[in-house]
Amino acid sequence: MIYMKLYPENLEEKINFDKVKALIKAQCTSSLGTDFVDKVQFSKDYEQVSRFLEQTHEFVQILNSGEAFPSAHFTNVHPYLDKARLEGTFLYEDEFHALKASLHTLDGCVRFFAKHGEEYPELTKLTGFVELDDSLYKAIDRIIDEKGKVRNNASRELSLIRSQILYEENRLRKVLDRIFKEAKGRGFTPDDAAVTIRGGRMVIPVLAENKRKIKGFIHDESATGQTVFLEPAEVLDINNELQDLAYMEKREIRKLLTQLTDRVRPLIPVLRKAYHFLGMLDFIRAKAKFARQIGAVKPQLEKQRVLDWRNARHPILELALRQQEKSIVPLQMKLDHNHRLLVISGPNAGGKSVTLKTTALVQYMLQCGLLVPMDADSTCTLFDQFFIDIGDEQNIENDLSTYSSHLMSMKHFTRFAHKKTVLFIDEFGTGTEPLFGGAIAEGILLHLAKSGAYGVITTHYGNLKQVAAKTQGLVNGAMRYDVERLEPRYELEIGKPGSSFALEIAQKIGIDREILDYAKTHIGEDRVRYDRMLTKLENEQQALRRSTQEHKQRERQLQQELSRYEKLAADLEENKKKYLAEAKAEAAKLLVDVNRKIELSIKEIREKQADKERTKAIREELELLKQEVRPTLKDRPKKAAAEPIQVMEGAIQVGDTVRLKDNGAIAEVLSLSAKEAEISIGELKSLVKLKRLERISAGEAKREKRVSSSRHASYATDKMLNFSPNLDIRGRRGEEILPIVQNFIDEGNMLGVKNLRIVHGKGDGILRQVTRNMLQHMPAVRKMEDEHADRGGSGVTLVTLKD
Repeated sequence: MIYMKLYPENLEEKINFDKVKALIKAQCTSSLGTDFVDKVQFSKDYEQVSRFLEQTHEFVQILNSGEAFPSAHFTNVHPYLDKARLEGTFLYEDEFHALKASLHTLDGCVRFFAKHGEEYPELTKLTGFVELDDSLYKAIDRIIDEKGKVRNNASRELSLIRSQILYEENRLRKVLDRIFKEAKGRGFTPDDAAVTIRGGRMVIPVLAENKRKIKGFIHDESATGQTVFLEPAEVLDINNELQDLAYMEKREIRKLLTQLTDRVRPLIPVLRKAYHFLGMLDFIRAKAKFARQIGAVKPQLEKQRVLDWRNARHPILELALRQQEKSIVPLQMKLDHNHRLLVISGPNAGGKSVTLKTTALVQYMLQCGLLVPMDADSTCTLFDQFFIDIGDEQNIENDLSTYSSHLMSMKHFTRFAHKKTVLFIDEFGTGTEPLFGGAIAEGILLHLAKSGAYGVITTHYGNLKQVAAKTQGLVNGAMRYDVERLEPRYELEIGKPGSSFALEIAQKIGIDREILDYAKTHIGEDRVRYDRMLTKLENEQQALRRSTQEHKQRERQLQQELSRYEKLAADLEENKKKYLAEAKAEAAKLLVDVNRKIELSIKEIREKQADKERTKAIREELELLKQEVRPTLKDRPKKAAAEPIQVMEGAIQVGDTVRLKDNGAIAEVLSLSAKEAEISIGELKSLVKLKRLERISAGEAKREKRVSSSRHASYATDKMLNFSPNLDIRGRRGEEILPIVQNFIDEGNMLGVKNLRIVHGKGDGILRQVTRNMLQHMPAVRKMEDEHADRGGSGVTLVTLKD
């Protein structure tokens, strides 16, 4: 048997790769590109495949970017170059015109990659094939105009010849017009006749009966013979002169084209390389356009033999379904060194063969350098050999049956498969008696497993499922099936065997129970039980999937509700800040207005030295202003009115409890004099005038102390809620920070906050020095140090207060 790394010879037709190539050809703009499509072949070279994939990926980016890239005149000029290669030959005007247009396209491509070289490095490397400058294009452009004709000024001789032709044509026209006008006036010509050309010479139409009345030469006659086309004798010399000039023009043009062809001839090797580049670009662009058509990408390519495909699709099938406005079910495929051969089982028409053909086609596309229809985070690898056994290979001439052809393929597989082989076998073991076919298939499967080959195999044989379940390197796969509806789901599930669901389908269709019972008896109880187990497993998995989907849906709803709640809370907080800001702004404005009014009033009293009446009027105005302001404070909570203190009658004696009238402080009388008393308020002793004191009972004193204590506690609570252990004094002057820092330390000490931070910045170090000098002399401070370097370092002082 002849060794082939691709088996069989018609492999591309069997996996529909010929249709892929046809679709790529349709995207080419010329035969330059289609010639490359015909040369596409399977490659095991990692570097080459990677380069092809990257080139196509870069061109997809060009198409997606909308950048202007040359799209016309990718002309195949190789036939013209073959013609020009021969000495003495020359290219025609239209051929030079095509060459000129394609050279312009070639220059446009080179210029594009010179501008975008960093964005498209792999494509830019291809410009190395182009060694041409613009001298040939300029030489052709000097001779050939935009319409593909030789220019009048291509040479001095041609310019003179064409000027003379124009002169003689004008002279000929004038003479003919005069003669024709006279003949028409004498009735010698048809009514609708006009000057025309016959045999390259200008003639006038004359009625046949009048042809002898005008001297000249007859060149032609009408179909009816009633009109002849006559060249008057007077214009004979002029026409002869024009004929001679035409020959001279043709000779000059031929000379110019020959000279231009001589200019092309030595450049033919360089031109062939340049047009090889142009053909590659047309081919790569066609691959990129096809990739966009089928949603293909460049996957992750690994040298380690691992296939991990996400959402792979059969491109031909997907395009066909798209035309029917249907969607394809994507394939999830994974093969590695532990699970090299995937044995897929399941019901007929469940998608086994489509899965196998999808895997085969996509892998083959990849190794031909094409982008593949799957997710970009998929992992792919390359193989050295590619074997398939798909379809009916019955050969009447060689007298091979279907089963014999399968065995011929298996012979090739078992002889030549190794660890760098990927193989695909559809309906493994079918075509002969199941008992023997299954046994032979089992032996072949075990042999292929030992070879280390990778691949996909489809089967209905139960013994192959059992072998796959217990053999290293093999793994079962099942095509999912909706048991309730008896419909295939076309989804591959790796890790378990599939059931054919033959009994379930037959029962659903309505086959008699007696027949089904007979079938169950002859199948065997173990086999029926095994199939039932698979069916039960499928049902349980479907129920689990439904439950999981419901759980995920509830989780999504919960997440939405949580997001909505968080948004609402954020909105409320934002509105709170907004309203507070507005209230503060309004209060500030009100305060400014009131202060301004008061200042103006004071100023008026001082400047005008207002009398009592005017002063009284001003005070009344201020009182009105106070009444206007008061309603804005009506919503503020009112403090509960304090109960009045019960004052005792009689003279104050030593030991009495008294209250200072002006500030409400409670004190004890220590000693008395005529007008003063020595009192103690806690540890503080003081002399006050007797008229500032009032005598109260001990019970009243206790009640007042409780109210005072509560008042102080409320104050402390407010302070605690509004106190921040961080003080930022950056940007202040040294003298400004003294009371600020002192108050900060005192409040922290009073509220029992032990750890404080003072942010003074680094700068010139003045604020840091002033701050730390103060802290050293504060008795409440136990220690101070720099903050951690990540959180401000020496720009922040950490203060620890004493217990």
